[in-house]
This record gives sequence, structure tokens and C-alpha cells, in this order.
Amino acid sequence: MAARPRRLRASRVLAGFGLATLVALVLADLDLAHPDPWLTLRRIGAGLAAPDFGDPGALAYAAALTVAFAVCGVFAGAVSGFVLSFGYAWGPVRALCIAVRSVHELFWALLLLGITGLGPLTGVLAIALPYAGIFAKVFAEYLAEADPAAARALPRRTPPLSRLLWSRLPLALPELGAYTLYRLECGLRSSAVLGFVGLPTLGYLLETDFRQAQYGAAAASLSVYLALILPIRHWMRLRLAPLWLGVSVWLLARHPAPPMGDGPLLRFLSDAVPAPIRAGDWAGLGPWLGRMLGEQALPGITATLILSQVALALAAAIAVTGFPLIVTRVTGRAGALAGHLALVLARSVPDYMLAFLILQVTGPSMLPAILALGLHNGAIIAHLMGRQGDAMTARLRADAPRGLRLAAWELLPRLSGNFFALCLYRWEIIVRDSAILGLLGIATLGFYVDAAVQELRTDRAVLLLVVSALLTLGIDALSGWIRGRMRISAPGMRKAEPEAAEAA
Repeated sequence: MAARPRRLRASRVLAGFGLATLVALVLADLDLAHPDPWLTLRRIGAGLAAPDFGDPGALAYAAALTVAFAVCGVFAGAVSGFVLSFGYAWGPVRALCIAVRSVHELFWALLLLGITGLGPLTGVLAIALPYAGIFAKVFAEYLAEADPAAARALPRRTPPLSRLLWSRLPLALPELGAYTLYRLECGLRSSAVLGFVGLPTLGYLLETDFRQAQYGAAAASLSVYLALILPIRHWMRLRLAPLWLGVSVWLLARHPAPPMGDGPLLRFLSDAVPAPIRAGDWAGLGPWLGRMLGEQALPGITATLILSQVALALAAAIAVTGFPLIVTRVTGRAGALAGHLALVLARSVPDYMLAFLILQVTGPSMLPAILALGLHNGAIIAHLMGRQGDAMTARLRADAPRGLRLAAWELLPRLSGNFFALCLYRWEIIVRDSAILGLLGIATLGFYVDAAVQELRTDRAVLLLVVSALLTLGIDALSGWIRGRMRISAPGMRKAEPEAAEAA
């Protein structure tokens, strides 16, 4: 019998990540490139203080399309993922699901623009494709974890599919429904961000108004988005899902789609073949790959890892300092309510949108991306730790301290395992989002992908997307290995924050 691997101590992991963060800080571009950031910040603040709802019709239509893209995309992803979940244990199906979910929605949108154009189908598919892979994995896990007692009560010769449908599926349905509702919240964030590639959602209005320095109108778009996403669990209920789906399909069917000409799919597939092969120059394939990997992929990977490492460290710092804010015994009822509001706002605004907002103040560098990723992911981790810490206070002894001493000496040591697990879960997501933030002009992998798309070099874009997906999967595998060696997990992680289940 093989000996169990030696446990990896938390102090060594912390020291390793600390050293990596110091190296990344030395290499990171953190300059303030904006000529007068304080003037811009004052103008944005004035716009936020006085939102301009001058065109309520355009705002309402953009909000409706934002919801419609999210509902249709998540529904298509959920149905596809449900079907795929029955065969998820089969290697090819699992590989397909891993491949589609490792590519960010914005990357999918960039690819689909050349096939389906700037129309409703692009937005729906950009959400549905990665979500199908996510749903397949999570649904398969929920079905596998259902109580097996009902399955044992069936006759021995019952086919496996019938056994699954009649025994495990009814038991897992509540969890499947709850997870789908959670994914709708994620889909709403994704739908808003799709506006940054030209789809007519709230993100499109926000970007247009900011680029024109119309900060009051931009504040109105942001306010409408927050009014949609903050109370989503109240207006989006499972029993109303058919109504929302019907209205969304009707709305998207009425939205015009520009003509794409003949054979866009065949044209895309042809352009995706490396240029030397299309020219019949197989000998040139090696030099072409060498140039692409050396001049674009390697610099993009390096910048992505530098950015994501600093952002992960910032997220960890925000989590440690932020989780006590929602623990009633630390900050009191009023303080916990204010802490909840702050963390909910920070995690509700997509990191891409947040980075775009900060970019208007700081100018193009890694700083806005680091701040956005750290704040968004740190708020998610702090929220989960805070909920666990608040529940933990009921089991503490009567003479346990209160305030910051309670957080530092009682809660944080008890939550340290969860803290490491949550940070490692978010690591893969931070790396994936660091790549996509290159679309804002930061030299991560997304920057080179966007340049290839703009130059209509589909073969280069596809190669760089494969590199980005492999990087994400590599970080996920490393994260899983570290968690396994540390023998840690975050209890209730998937149910409390199902986005962590996106890991392969």
C-alpha cells in the first residue's frame, strides 16, 4: 500500500505565495498614467451624485435586453448541461465540458462575432457555451451525491438511466433549481459585460457614456444595473421562470440582427486554420508557432500571472480584513448591516466593469485590473467567511471576547482552513479573468486575442485562446493539488458560492 503524501503545511504555502507576490509586485506595472486622476475622480463623483436619467426608454430597453440575454443564455446552458451531466463520467464528454467552460464569455463573444454577427444569437451562445460545461459538472455532482437508498429499492435489472431518472433526480431537483437561480445572477453579470463588445446591454451604455465623459448618464446605467442585480433573488423565482423565458425569447426575436453574408461558419473555420497550412507551406508551421508563442503567448502569460498573483494577494487581504464586518458580535447589528451592503455591492459589480471604471481614473496599467479583481474576489471570500464566522459565534463560550479581539483570536484561527481553501478556489477564476481584462488594453493574453480579432487573424486568436484555456486549467490543477496536499476544503462552498464549482 502506497504511503500517504506528507501534508503540506499552511506556513509553507503562505510563504510561497508571499514570495511570488513580492516578485510579481516588482514586475507589475502600477504607474498612474492618467494626467489628472483627481479631476477625473471628482467628475465621476459628481456624476454618481446626480445620475442623469435623460433617456429612460433607452435605459429600460437596455435593461430588458440584459435580462433577456441572461435568461436565454442560462436556460440554454442549463438544458445542455443537464443532458451532458448524464454522460459526464465518460472521458470525451468530460473533456468537452472542461474545454468550453475554460473560455471566458467575452472570449466566446469575440469568436462568435465572426460567425453570428452582432445579434442576439451571439450574446445567448456566449453565455450558454461556458455555462453548459459548468452546469454539466455541477449537476453531475449533485446527482451523484443524492441519497442512494431510493436507487437500491429499484429492481436489480433497472437500466442505469432509468435508475438515475427515477431515484436520484427527484432528490436532487431542489439543489438543481437553487443552483440554476444562482447561475441566473452570474448570467446577469455576464450579460451586462457583453455590452463591452458591442451587444446592446447596460454595459454598452455604460462604456459609451464613460468614453464621452457623460458621467451622469453612466451613473444612471450603473444604477439601473444595480437595481436589477441586488434584488434578483426576490424577482427571479423558479415558478416565474417560464414567464421570464417566454418574454426574453420574444424580446430577442424582435431585436434586429445584421446580415452576415453567405457561409460565415465555413469562412470562420477556414480562417481558424494556421496561415502556413492554408498556404500549403507545412514547413512554415513551426516558425509560425514559434513566433506566436514567443512574441505573444509568452508575454501574455507572464503578464497574466503577474497581474493575477498581485490580485490574489489583495483579495486575500480584503477577505481577512473584511469578513469581521458582517459578524454581528464584532461590529454590532448596524455595523453588520453596513458591512453586508458594502460586500454585496463589491461582489455584485463584475470585475471587468469595475476595472473599466477604475481605468478612467488611473489610466492604462495593471493597477485598475488588480484593484477590480482584488476587490470583487476579496468581497466574495469575505462574505463566505463572515457568514461562517457569524454562525460560529453561537457556539463560543459565554466569556469569549467581542469586537476585533474576537475576530483576530477566535474566528480567524478557526476559519484559517476555509480561508486557504476559498483563496485557492478563486485563484483559477482570477487567472481566467486576468486574461480577459486584456481587452481593456492591459497586456495580458486578452490583449493579444483582441488584437488578432481586430486584424481578422482568426488563426492567431484561436491559438491564443487555446493557450489561455490551458493556462487556466493548469492553475486549476495546481490549486487542486495544493488543496489536496493541505487536506483542506471549504464546507458548503459549492452551495454557498457555486461559482467555485467551475473548476475542472
